[in-house]
Amino acid sequence: MGHSLKILGRTSSINVRKVLWTCQELGIDYQREDWGIGFKPTQSAEFLALNPNAQVPVLIDDHGVLWESNTICRYLVSLYQRHDLLPAEPAPRARVEQWMDWQATELNPSWGYAFHALVRQNPDYQDPQRIQAGVQAWNDKMGLLEQQLSKTGAYVTGDEFTLADILVGLSVHRWRNAPLAHPPYPAVEAYYLRLSQRPGFKTFALDGHN
Repeated sequence: MGHSLKILGRTSSINVRKVLWTCQELGIDYQREDWGIGFKPTQSAEFLALNPNAQVPVLIDDHGVLWESNTICRYLVSLYQRHDLLPAEPAPRARVEQWMDWQATELNPSWGYAFHALVRQNPDYQDPQRIQAGVQAWNDKMGLLEQQLSKTGAYVTGDEFTLADILVGLSVHRWRNAPLAHPPYPAVEAYYLRLSQRPGFKTFALDGHN
């Protein structure tokens, strides 16, 4: 399928890396431009015309402009009809999307303060009580993932790798490499090692990213 694809966003963004790993799983080529912190500003009129939220990533292709990383990932997988990554049938598709949405709405918010404090070492995020609360919330969410992986024994929704594992896998890498006390989660650890065999995970997680 001939398809012109451009992705705007810096690779230090976990949301940009969701899209890049998805592209790698699909085997599609793209152009990428650095936008965001340290690069071209997302508050510029040029960027805001593409995404009024001033956030990366943004996708530009033959069909127009898209923002929101999870939506971009769904779109690309559907465009290339990779039903192994995102099933066509409503029930199995919903199970994959359930964990995609959990990553975005439950897991991501849990780490916000602690990540900025401990990893980014942002001076605006140094309240000890809020750091402690953030670490607890982050570990608690990972505990839910531990329970799920203990049931499936392989990937987030079952025996097969899906789009949900791209999103959740990058988040597991971020948690695992943050300087905090990690509870013993053997199923999460086994999952991490399983993902580490995939080229996309090696490129967009293991290769110096957090």
